[in-house]
Amino acid sequence: MSNIHKAFENSKAFIPFITCGDPDLETTGKIVRAACENGADLIELGIPFSDPTAEGPVIQEANLRALKNSVTTDDVFELVKDLRSDVKIPLVFMTYANVVFSYGTEEFFKRCSEVGIDGIILPDVPFEEKEDFAPTADKYGVDLISMVAPTSENRIAMIAREAKGFLYIVSSLGVTGTRTDITTDLDSMVDIVRKNSDIPCAIGFGISTPEQAAKMAGISDGAIVGSAIIKIMAKYGRDAAPHVGEYVKAMKSAVSDK
Repeated sequence: MSNIHKAFENSKAFIPFITCGDPDLETTGKIVRAACENGADLIELGIPFSDPTAEGPVIQEANLRALKNSVTTDDVFELVKDLRSDVKIPLVFMTYANVVFSYGTEEFFKRCSEVGIDGIILPDVPFEEKEDFAPTADKYGVDLISMVAPTSENRIAMIAREAKGFLYIVSSLGVTGTRTDITTDLDSMVDIVRKNSDIPCAIGFGISTPEQAAKMAGISDGAIVGSAIIKIMAKYGRDAAPHVGEYVKAMKSAVSDK
């Protein structure tokens, strides 16, 4: 078992997403530490990729800014290695199959294990194709985290039964990005998960306000936020860390009340 379960042990989890290298790696380190100090329970780290198909324009632009800075996968591994000198909460990668294939699947997961990555989310890898990665991830103690979406329907139970780390529930159809309303019948999705697995589940895509986060945490075991944090990073650049910290503190307080 990885460390991911620790994120859900004491209260509802708040999980921020941060694109590594936007605006630079030093700032990323400061932002991760600020998020950790202000109550983040688990952090998703995005490895920059030129074609992040699950992402909306906000996170796409963050990827492009990082790539313009020539941030590489090796750079991200070195960042995580440095973070692990003091950051003890679970860390997971969010990236795409081509990043892992290009690096070499065996070497990629070996490096994950060496630097202290607990899990990985690959949104472009369907459940039915996870065996391209799962055996190697298992070999190195890295949880391959599954996702279920409103379109998963009768596959939710099957995916939940085999899920590892936590189950990522996608709140809405389409790509990432803030939304005014989330209208998906998430209660039914979570109910299916509960009936088939005791794995924690957290809801992401579209969450930006404390009220939305509290609602999602009331339904599930936690809330995941990406685009709203990336907007703060885009606004404040190298001075973003304290502003992200304030945002994380407010969001953690909101989910903790559930």
